[in-house]
Parts: sequence; C-alpha cells; structure tokens
Amino acid sequence: MNLEQLEYIVEVAKTGSLTSAAQNKHVTLSAISQSISHLETELGVHLFTRSRLGAALTPEGKLIIQRAYDILHKVQDLRDEAEGYSNHVSGELRVASIPGPMSLWVDSLMGFKRAYPNIRMEITEKGSQEILDDIRHNKIDIGLIIKSKHIHQNLTGLTFEPLLQGRIVAGVSRQSPLALRNSVTAEQLRNETLAIYQDDYVTWFVQYFQEKYGSVNLLYTSNNTDAIRTSVINHQAVTLGIDFSFLHGPDLFASKIITLELESIDQQPVYLGWVRAEGKHFSGIYRNFIARLKEDIDSSHP
Repeated sequence: MNLEQLEYIVEVAKTGSLTSAAQNKHVTLSAISQSISHLETELGVHLFTRSRLGAALTPEGKLIIQRAYDILHKVQDLRDEAEGYSNHVSGELRVASIPGPMSLWVDSLMGFKRAYPNIRMEITEKGSQEILDDIRHNKIDIGLIIKSKHIHQNLTGLTFEPLLQGRIVAGVSRQSPLALRNSVTAEQLRNETLAIYQDDYVTWFVQYFQEKYGSVNLLYTSNNTDAIRTSVINHQAVTLGIDFSFLHGPDLFASKIITLELESIDQQPVYLGWVRAEGKHFSGIYRNFIARLKEDIDSSHP
C-alpha cells in the first residue's frame, strides 16, 4: 500500500469514474485500474463495483475510502507543518479583524512577516458580520472577532476558537477627576458624556446599561477610533470598550488615556477569537500564524 494508491481511490470515489480519475491525475487508465486492483488484492476486499456507467463504492469501499481521506489529510498536515518551519515558504495570508483588537496582534504580524518574508499579506479591518460573510465567500481565510452570548451570530459552517477573555471598561482622560480612581460606578457614568465605538457588543452593553441603571448622555457613536480617542484625550467625553481594545494603544502608553473598572456593574465575559470555515483545509501558514498569535497573547496576558 502507498499514498499514490490512496490518492487514486479517493479520486475515483470523487468522480465515480476511472477514466475521469486518470485524466485528473494525469496518468493512464491502465495505471489507475492496476493500482486499484493491487490495493484490493492486498486488502482482500472489493472497493468498487465497475460497470459501463462508472465505478461505485461497495459497502466495504465506503469505509475504506473514509480512512483513506483521513490518512491523506494527515499527510497534508505533516507537509504543511514541515513547510511552516521554512522561511522560504511562499503563499498568501488573508486576515481580517474587528478594529479594536488590531493593536493586539500587530507585533505577531510583523514577527511572522520577518520569519516568512515571501508570504504575501492581506490585512483588513471590518465589522464582525462582514468578516463572517467574507469567510463564507472565500474573500478571507481567517478573521478575528468577538463573541458573546448576548450577540446573535450565525456561525453555521464556521469554527470559532477563543484567544482572550475580556470585559467592558471605561476609558477616561488623564485630566478627568475620574482618573484618580481605579473604578467608576454606574451613577458616575450616567453623569458623564459618552463617545462610543459602533461595535455590536459595546452597543448592546450600552443599551443593557441604560435599561438597568438609567439613561446616559451619549455625545455620539462612531466607527472612527481616532475621533473617539481625540474626544477622550481632550476631556470632552468618556468612552466604553472591551479592555483588550485599549491594550498597546499609543495614547495609553503616553498616559493620555487610562482605563477604569466598572464598579458593581453586572456584565458577562466576552471573547476575542479567530474564526474560519469549517472543513476547509487549514494550511501550515495559518496554523503557524495562529500559534504565534496565541504565544504572544499568552505571554502578555499570563
């Protein structure tokens, strides 16, 4: 038994024809037929019933073919794993992220590019739903989104793996009297003017907050992070966001914006994670990138 034989029977199972399988594999019909006959003799079972209409799997063949699929997938994974350790590997990395956490993985991205200079990268910022749609339409391969039980997201046909757990915090200017505190109460938030990023979870949280604690003074909502950052730095507004969205930001390092815990305000955890198409082959390029991202996140958030 060899891999070539497994590849041949899988191709015949896909096409239902020895002739089509031979054409797809660029070999002669005789080569395909003899290879399958030798494998059937070795295994002691008939894999296909052949007729003028084509080749149909026998009951035993259906079981064997599934094992052949599994073996070929594992072999491809092994090849991808080996390829991932070579800095000569080439290919494409198509990733999209919701805007807030972009700063979390810029270092991972740059480190990955240095290790694999021949990889062509396509990186975009988009909303969660747009990311899910793009994955389904094969416009991107993986996306970084947030997931919470409070947000309805249709993940049918997709796989989500959490990377980091987060919670809502308040971002305030260093000039704000609140900056002297470690946390902020619901009543104090209601007395502030808020500028909120247009994110599904943050929008839900603000609505939930108002239902439970009373209305807030909302200055504006925007998908322009620079505008919100400027409003907060200039002490014109307070913002709310998921804690990991504030990490590694340039203004946080410059001590212009600080974050405060929400004191005695009920909230459920939210998760940042990566999502991809279920069942689609996950190449070594992407597995290597995700492993690097996990390592960087784990080291900075022990």
